[in-house]
Amino acid sequence: MSRIAVVGASLAGLRAVQTLRSEGFAGDITLIGAETHRPYNRPPLSKSVLRGDDDVTLPGAEELGGEWLGNRRAVRLRVDRSPGAATASTGGGSITLDDGAEIPFDGLVIATGARPRRFAERPGGVHELRTIDDALALRAELDAGHRSLVIVGGGFIGGEIASTARALGLTVTLVDAGPYPMHGVLGVDTARWLAAHHQKNGVELISGVRVAGFESRDGRVTGVRLENGRSIPADLVVAGMGIVPNVEWLEGSGLTLDDGVVCTPSLFAEGTSTIVAAGDVARWRHELYGGALVRVEHWANANAQGAVAARNLLAGPESAVPYADVPAFGTHTHGARIQTAGLPHLADEARTVHGAPEEGSFVVAFLRGGVLVGAVGVNAPKELNRLKRGIAAGDVLEAATS
Repeated sequence: MSRIAVVGASLAGLRAVQTLRSEGFAGDITLIGAETHRPYNRPPLSKSVLRGDDDVTLPGAEELGGEWLGNRRAVRLRVDRSPGAATASTGGGSITLDDGAEIPFDGLVIATGARPRRFAERPGGVHELRTIDDALALRAELDAGHRSLVIVGGGFIGGEIASTARALGLTVTLVDAGPYPMHGVLGVDTARWLAAHHQKNGVELISGVRVAGFESRDGRVTGVRLENGRSIPADLVVAGMGIVPNVEWLEGSGLTLDDGVVCTPSLFAEGTSTIVAAGDVARWRHELYGGALVRVEHWANANAQGAVAARNLLAGPESAVPYADVPAFGTHTHGARIQTAGLPHLADEARTVHGAPEEGSFVVAFLRGGVLVGAVGVNAPKELNRLKRGIAAGDVLEAATS
């Protein structure tokens, strides 16, 4: 292997490049990024950047030399195939860029991440938040004096923006289609606590309803129309409705695509021996959960996966190690630290094992057949981490006694 292409110049892509070099790969590396910026840190975008701090430094990005090819988007992948093989790749291939250039490779890391879901109708003042340019555009609107913000979607990004906007003194309305924000991720007890936490901090919460469209004047949003007929005045709107993996450029390549790039436990794209994936775009068979397909949208996963994918690419499928880290998320909302570990949605039982929601510090364990599969904690990092270790070990919790 002498030429490796890394498509996607964010955290997973950068970690892959760094790992390839640290593992002694001396061949050519091309890191292809759609943005004009070198890789940068995304978690501050919904927090400190909106408050005026431009520091999004990602250590190591400044050391990229000729490897980095910015402002170029991959539009097609051609994969070389073994004679008579329908899908398996034992060689390399090439990547076609949006300017028509062809980048040959004999090893490939796919780290193209994901993009926000967007409204089909998008008057001025309607924003998404995924890139530094998105954050700076939203901050400019805040600096311009717009004071009424509607956030559509109560997930991690929506909650963080609501928290930041309230700290800046804005009037904030959070619209979420579920019964409580993050109900499917946190479970009913924590999601109910989060709803009350938003309201206690001055956020108007509207649950169980979807957005039907916008009201505008002179091309600028003035309100949000809900499906129940209600209209909410708004100077600004932020869509936090989740993300979609960037896999369109891979259509026709022969790779298996299903809500991401479907991968083996060791992150090789299924049916290949020279292509791996990492970060938000990777959907891999997680051995901790019996080979269930898992895709994780969080910086910690991208950070770890980029390195593991690169090492496995160099080692080859026969010597590769499975990526079996316990999925974990974390966020701060109105000063509260909310963390999750594992896959709570797989559980058939939820049990509060530390503290209580009314105390503002608690942990909920999620069990399937008595075995720990997930955990959610609020302001209880030590207890959450203890359960995270238990999830990795497959611990069984004793049945609750009355």
